[in-house]
Amino acid sequence: MNNMTEEHLDTRKRKFWGWGYADTSVSDSEILEIGGMLRDKFGLRLRELAKAPDISEIELREPRVHAPGSLAGICENDTWTRAEHTLGKNLGDFVRGLARQFDNPPDFVAFPRTEHDVVSVLDWAHSNNVAVVPYGGGSSVAQGIEPIVSDDYRGAISLDLRHLNRVLEIDRASRSALIQGGVLGPDMENQLRPHGLSMRFFLQAFEFSSLGGWIATRAAGHFATGFTQIDDYVQAMRVVTPSGTLQTGRIPADGAGVSPDRMFIGSEGTLGVITEAWMRLQDKPTFKVATSVPFSDFNKAVDAVRALAQSGLAPANCRLLDPTESLLSGASDGSDSILVLAFESADHPLDTWMQRAAQICADHGGRVSAEALQGRSAPEAGHSGAAGKWRNFFVRGPHYKEGYSRMGVLRETFETACTWSAFPELHARVMQATTEAVKRECGDGVVACRFTHVYPDGPAPYYTVVASAKPGGELEQWAAIKQAASDAVLATGGTITHHHAVGRFHRPWYDRQRPELFTSALRAVKQTVDPNMVMNPGVLIDPK
Repeated sequence: MNNMTEEHLDTRKRKFWGWGYADTSVSDSEILEIGGMLRDKFGLRLRELAKAPDISEIELREPRVHAPGSLAGICENDTWTRAEHTLGKNLGDFVRGLARQFDNPPDFVAFPRTEHDVVSVLDWAHSNNVAVVPYGGGSSVAQGIEPIVSDDYRGAISLDLRHLNRVLEIDRASRSALIQGGVLGPDMENQLRPHGLSMRFFLQAFEFSSLGGWIATRAAGHFATGFTQIDDYVQAMRVVTPSGTLQTGRIPADGAGVSPDRMFIGSEGTLGVITEAWMRLQDKPTFKVATSVPFSDFNKAVDAVRALAQSGLAPANCRLLDPTESLLSGASDGSDSILVLAFESADHPLDTWMQRAAQICADHGGRVSAEALQGRSAPEAGHSGAAGKWRNFFVRGPHYKEGYSRMGVLRETFETACTWSAFPELHARVMQATTEAVKRECGDGVVACRFTHVYPDGPAPYYTVVASAKPGGELEQWAAIKQAASDAVLATGGTITHHHAVGRFHRPWYDRQRPELFTSALRAVKQTVDPNMVMNPGVLIDPK
């Protein structure tokens, strides 16, 4: 096994609002180009581009608590740092940032450099009734990182793990690595690359999300089938809680009772801080084939995807875009649904896999290329044509978010998962309820759907809403639309979230979805590991 100790840290300043680094932004011309497409294709009303906020315009409340002398060396409370750790990355966050509204800043931000620092911060917070909100890359779209706490607490601090960002050890024989929880996706891959390894966990927020954040929010990554959610990758983990530190066993599979790993996967910072984890890795792929398949009938495309998911072929990418989603991303002119299909392997050619998958698509009415039917793909097929256009739009998507708000466009998403048998009714009712709410609240707009992940027993549909926003009324508009959509999701057997986490934003529906007896058990667990209820209060369960 290889031990690795070199420190890696990207020192570029991140934006205090919006997506990305402070010195990189989507250009006004790029925003206006997207806006022109939305106006021409969907008739949306656009506003003159609002000016992005400057840090000199941001006024934050005075800190209620200050870092003690024992922690002063790892803590900061300047305006930029506090503002950067206030808002997440959903529609409401961008709207509030654009309005210069940072109502819930942390009183200060701690940047631990060692696990001992994490212990010291939690000990102090636990003893002083100060809430702690763990912070990875800041990409939460569910209000999971905003320090919204009641007056029962003296204050709130953000615990930023960016310095815990190293791959500590690699076990090549077992194809796994011990990795610190604060490492961001690109940095982790850069450290694994010389060893011919990769996690292949390229979620849309990859650039600004951390390993610990993926585990804590049960994120879903690169693979559309097979290894999809982070649960599949965790081999063992180390968690610091206010009551002590917990280390789980490193075993490929375990039948010894209830898994302690599972208790912390998806805990969203409410039970402790994930400082290290042994993660299962992949050999970097050397064989790749890809294609895109148009379908004139969305329902037949759904049947094709179900057949693929149940075929045992395990495509790496199997994302279905409905006609509206295809048009929004530029993958088609809106007359077809598009299936983006790909296979990859580090071990063997994939011609047979692609050939069989292409035949399944053709059997269901897909217009499959001759290359795909022969088991081949055109050079760079995954990066050109319809698949390439969708990929480029997908990768750039987070960077566009602030632009939509600046030009008065309400754009937001929600996702779920359900069984194949439940999907027809769920999709029909969700589309109807959401479309009616969009028309009622916004006057005009569209609702699009794509599958992000598919399983033998069901898909993970992901919906996008794009509509004209009322100046100053965006939050109320989206709240009404989300209410209608979420109610329809739960009424037809879907989950309130497949991979975006619960946070504070999805709490009302999560409370309805989970069994009440489980809620009581979860409260008992929290009482044990966090007796003063200082860890991310209000997420998953109420603190008192």
